[in-house]
Amino acid sequence: MAERSQTALEAGNDFGKDDAIGGNVNKFMVLPTGYCGQPKKGHLVFDACFESGNLGRVDQVSEFEYDLFIRPDTCNPRFRVWFNFTVENVKESQRVIFNIVNFSKTKSLYRDGMAPMVKSTSRPKWQRLPPKNVYYYRCPDHRKNYVMSFAFCFDREEDIYQFAYCYPYTYTRFQHYLDSLQKRNMDYFFREQLGQSVQQRQLDLLTITNPDNLREGAEQKVVFITGRVHPGETPSSFVCQGIIDFLVSQHPIARVLREHLVFKIAPMLNPDGVYLGNYRCSLMGFDLNRHWLDPSPWAHPTLYGVKQLIIQMYNDPKTSLEFYIDIHAHSTMMNGFMYGNVFEDEERFQRQAIFPKLLCQNAEDFSYSSTSFNRDAVKAGTGRRFLGGLLDHTSSCYTLEVSFYSYISGGTTAAVPYTEEAYMKLGRNVARTFLDYYRLDPMAEKMAIPMPRLRKERPPPYKYPIRRGLASSYPISKGDKKSSVNHKDPSNAF
Repeated sequence: MAERSQTALEAGNDFGKDDAIGGNVNKFMVLPTGYCGQPKKGHLVFDACFESGNLGRVDQVSEFEYDLFIRPDTCNPRFRVWFNFTVENVKESQRVIFNIVNFSKTKSLYRDGMAPMVKSTSRPKWQRLPPKNVYYYRCPDHRKNYVMSFAFCFDREEDIYQFAYCYPYTYTRFQHYLDSLQKRNMDYFFREQLGQSVQQRQLDLLTITNPDNLREGAEQKVVFITGRVHPGETPSSFVCQGIIDFLVSQHPIARVLREHLVFKIAPMLNPDGVYLGNYRCSLMGFDLNRHWLDPSPWAHPTLYGVKQLIIQMYNDPKTSLEFYIDIHAHSTMMNGFMYGNVFEDEERFQRQAIFPKLLCQNAEDFSYSSTSFNRDAVKAGTGRRFLGGLLDHTSSCYTLEVSFYSYISGGTTAAVPYTEEAYMKLGRNVARTFLDYYRLDPMAEKMAIPMPRLRKERPPPYKYPIRRGLASSYPISKGDKKSSVNHKDPSNAF
């Protein structure tokens, strides 16, 4: 018989108090009340003691129904959204209802058709549950918290089933991915350790560019990209991987981008939170994306390391830090979209709108209408807001958001659920958009291998104010950054 973890036992004696949940359930077998004897098939065993796992407590309501409690972020009881757990010892055709009862958010995409993810031992590819089996409602039995209930039928007794809020992307998977890139020995891909987290996990920094751009004295145009500052926002990692995969490829656009730009990418700013299965916070309970103003080298070491590097580049006269993009996932909105900053300088404000408009034309799942520009006081400690105030007028700073659930393609009203591949495709399209922004497409056409091209219908170019006196050819001086309209792509390979 599997033993109940001490955490589960303590939680079970303290019904309704979320602060009693201090850790994940560990091979926790649920037996019917008053049951004596050997456990048997159908007595479910719950487990979340694995990387990025999260399930703090299980209460049996009846033979067919279970209340499940999300473990709050470590050292911070405010955030309870991410869940990721396994169920085993099931009986064939066993039907259950799982109620996740202590979400910390009221609004959720579960209202709009989102459903949890599931996979099993014999079916290792993640799938979404049918939306018709998912219910999201306010429950008077649980402090009026919002509850997400889903019905499920186990069909294979030997399988272990895993359920998650969204597609997991673990720290270990990320390390394996970077290891595989290093083994390819690409002279334009550089990986270094910028620092370590509180628990001594690596803060990886990637540099992707033609090595000539890194020679001593060379002028650099830098695009800086970060991801996973909020560990439960796993789509961020898939988008980031899409950007990286494209930039290291032999696609003619990627080759041109490497010639003219230096991409600095820190794909996982909160490796401890990712490993622990937190939704928003670090090991010590900090929302790192509120500490850019004054990060501590001991409490926020990964943020501190990235900020120091950005300031160093900003102070280097040979370096033009042109873009900062921080990638997140959104729990209540559809599509991909951006947040930008508000500036008194109308010219700078107008120029900041160019990149999202170009991205909207390259990516069917990106919504310019959902993109907004603000200076909300609550967001003052975010990377976008802090760097937008620090860097000069040649720099553009954005938060790129992508829905946890779906996007609505142009001309339709039907929601298309995101897949891992769709998230990575958005990343590829983000990378491609720099070609349009810097008007580098003639060079990409020269590099392209001649091939039959399929004509692709695209929306007409948008209109926006063009600054007077813009140079018509690359390179651009630090004080005269280019804007551009969209150009036809030399290849439809992506």
